[in-house]
Parts: sequence; structure tokens; C-alpha cells
Amino acid sequence: MVDASALQVAVAVLLWAALGVYGVSALWWVVETALLSRGWRAEKQPWDLEEIQVRILTVDAAAVVQRTVDAVPEGVASVHVIAEREIDVDGATVHAVPESFDPRATNKGRAVEWASRSVACDAEYVLYLDEDTIVTELTGLPDADFVQFTEKPIYTGSRLAYLCEVFRTGYQFEQFGFHRLRYPLYAWGGGFAIRHELERRVGWDVPTITEDTNLIWRAATAERLDYRLVDARFRNQAPPSLGAMLRQRRRWISGTIGDDHLLPPAYRPLYLTRVVAWAFSPFVPLLVVGAYLLPGTAPGLELYGLVSTALLAVLFVYMLLGVVAYRKHPLLWPVFLVLTPLAVVLHALGAVWGVVSPVEEFEVTEKVTGEVIESVNAGLEEGELAEHDGTGRLVRDSSDAFDTHVFDD
Repeated sequence: MVDASALQVAVAVLLWAALGVYGVSALWWVVETALLSRGWRAEKQPWDLEEIQVRILTVDAAAVVQRTVDAVPEGVASVHVIAEREIDVDGATVHAVPESFDPRATNKGRAVEWASRSVACDAEYVLYLDEDTIVTELTGLPDADFVQFTEKPIYTGSRLAYLCEVFRTGYQFEQFGFHRLRYPLYAWGGGFAIRHELERRVGWDVPTITEDTNLIWRAATAERLDYRLVDARFRNQAPPSLGAMLRQRRRWISGTIGDDHLLPPAYRPLYLTRVVAWAFSPFVPLLVVGAYLLPGTAPGLELYGLVSTALLAVLFVYMLLGVVAYRKHPLLWPVFLVLTPLAVVLHALGAVWGVVSPVEEFEVTEKVTGEVIESVNAGLEEGELAEHDGTGRLVRDSSDAFDTHVFDD
């Protein structure tokens, strides 16, 4: 017969351990967002557009890439499309990666490694964009080794995927504190610029499915990395379906788990708790319920209930910051806050999938054409994407204006 007191202790240890793992991740996020980010500021941009070469990565999505090329400001030094197959795109030089090219890098990493070796560049910086990245407010670059642009996924038809992107965008407010870290905890490959000479020294020739984060970690290991974040909110596409989003999240977490050996020992426990917290965040409400339904189980029940409830509230803070980043009208905030539990669960499903069954092959997230984006977003008129020149905002003329639409721009 199981001793009741021993069972009680075991349950208490389990509850506190689960709370501790999630608590470390949540507390670190608060430190980054509330404290480390206080040193962030919008910096001057001494490097003009003529010192930027743009490289856009794709398999063969010509129609999607065309809208991305259309949005690149005219003043950039040159625009290159790096594709897996021959495609026709106006306004850019298209390169098809030869089938004979066989480096250690695979998938998207193989393409960027070929480009770094084969595409001539006289500019100071190379700006990498995904096939669906619409640049906004791009007028130059601050003086740094690695410049990360913030993102703001645009609605493509799936309300559930868009909801999760708003939630994720709120979580990414921690990026404003990355400039204080030797190793920024991740990079968004859909919009970042790197000094050309640094890229040449570090290279892309490693097997990985999250080549952007892998690159920044290796660069930080090789030398003291000067990192800057530009809050321009480049418009990339939210996944057009829930299935596409789950596969995307699975790839992200699989890649970061596979590359975490690049981090120094001091960073690894922190990163492990973040992975666990992302994948298992839907269980936080269960910790709160367990604290109140199992009286006497956890030592210091009152403290446990208070801490678990506070950590549950952090999930709503993520969503609140997301709607702030999207400039949703304050009258719409309650709608998103009520839907936070749904966003938490859906956002975590792909991560759980990646933890339980990691993927090793790169899978491109499904994209839609510009015509589809314009048709589903009330704030966009027909042809507006093609006319966007990349130096201003896409939907609203002012960053102070509110968006009055729930599931579109």
C-alpha cells in the first residue's frame, strides 16, 4: 500500500518542479522585456540604402516573390532572388542554385551558402528576406554587425493562425532586450541584415533547419557580435491554415533543439526552460487548478496558488503586447484577451509535436499570392501591394492610428 504522506510529497515535488520550470522562463521574459529592453532606442541610420544588397530566398514561388521585390525601395544597391528552380521575376536578378552544388548545408541553408559564395556584393550589408516579406519603413541601417527587423504577420485567411501570430508577436517583445545578450536567443530569417564581411567569415555551411538562429549563434561564438533591433514591423504572411502553422512551429522548435549545443553552458538551462514553457504552457492553468483543488498537497499552498496564478496572467500579457504591436483599437482588446487560452493551446501544439517527434527536413510554409492578401484584408485595396515602395507603412499612414478590424488589417 502506498504511503499517503509519501504520495503527498511526490505530488508536491512534481507541482513545484513544473511551476519552477515555467516560472524561470516567464521570469526571464519579464526581465528581458521590462529591464533589459530599457536600453533599446531607435538609432540613427548612417548606412544608406545604396549600401544594402537584398537577397530573397524561395523555392519557385514567383508570384509571391514578385510582391516582395515590388516593395524593395529603389535606392538599394541590388536585388537578387535565390531560387531552387528557374523563375521569372521583374526588378531583380534571379539565380537558380545548381543541382551539382553539394555543401554540408541543406535545404534553405544550402541556397544561402551558395549565394554567399557566388553572388558578388560590393555593399556593406546583405539584407535577407523570405519570399513573402514585405519591407516597411526601410530607409537605411544602423551601424551594427547584425540588424534584426521586427515582424508583423498579415492575415491570409485563417483566423486561428492570425490569432496565434498576434500572441507570438507579443511574446517577441523580449527582442528589445537582446542587444544586452552575448547570444540573442533567436533570429527571424525573414528580415535581417548582416555585414557582408561577417557573413563571409562565418558562412552558412552547416546542417540545420533553422539557419537564421544557427548563424547568429555561430557569429556570436566567433566574435563579439554587435546586435541591433529595428522596430519596422516588416509584413510577412501568417500561415494560411492551422495545419501549416503547426508544421511551421514543429520545424522551429525542432531546429532550435538541434542547435542548442552551440550555446555556452550558462545559456542552455535557460533555453531548455523556454522550450519546455512554450510546448507545455497550456498546462499552466492545470497547475492553478491543482493548487486549489488539492488542499494540503503542495507545501505553502497559498504561495503556490499565488505564484501559479501570476504565471497564468503572464500569458495574457503576451497577448496584450501583441495587440499593442498590431495597434488594435483598445475596444478590441477584450476580444483578444478572451481568446488568449485558445491561442496558447494552438501555439503550443506544434511545439509539442516538435518535442515529441522532431523534424529533420526543411518544409516551406505555404504562402498565398498578393491578390489573396488584398481580398481578405479590409484595409488593403486592389493593387496596393504592387504599389508599396517599402519606405512607408503598408496599411496605415501613421503608426499612431488604430486598427479597427479584429482578424485583418
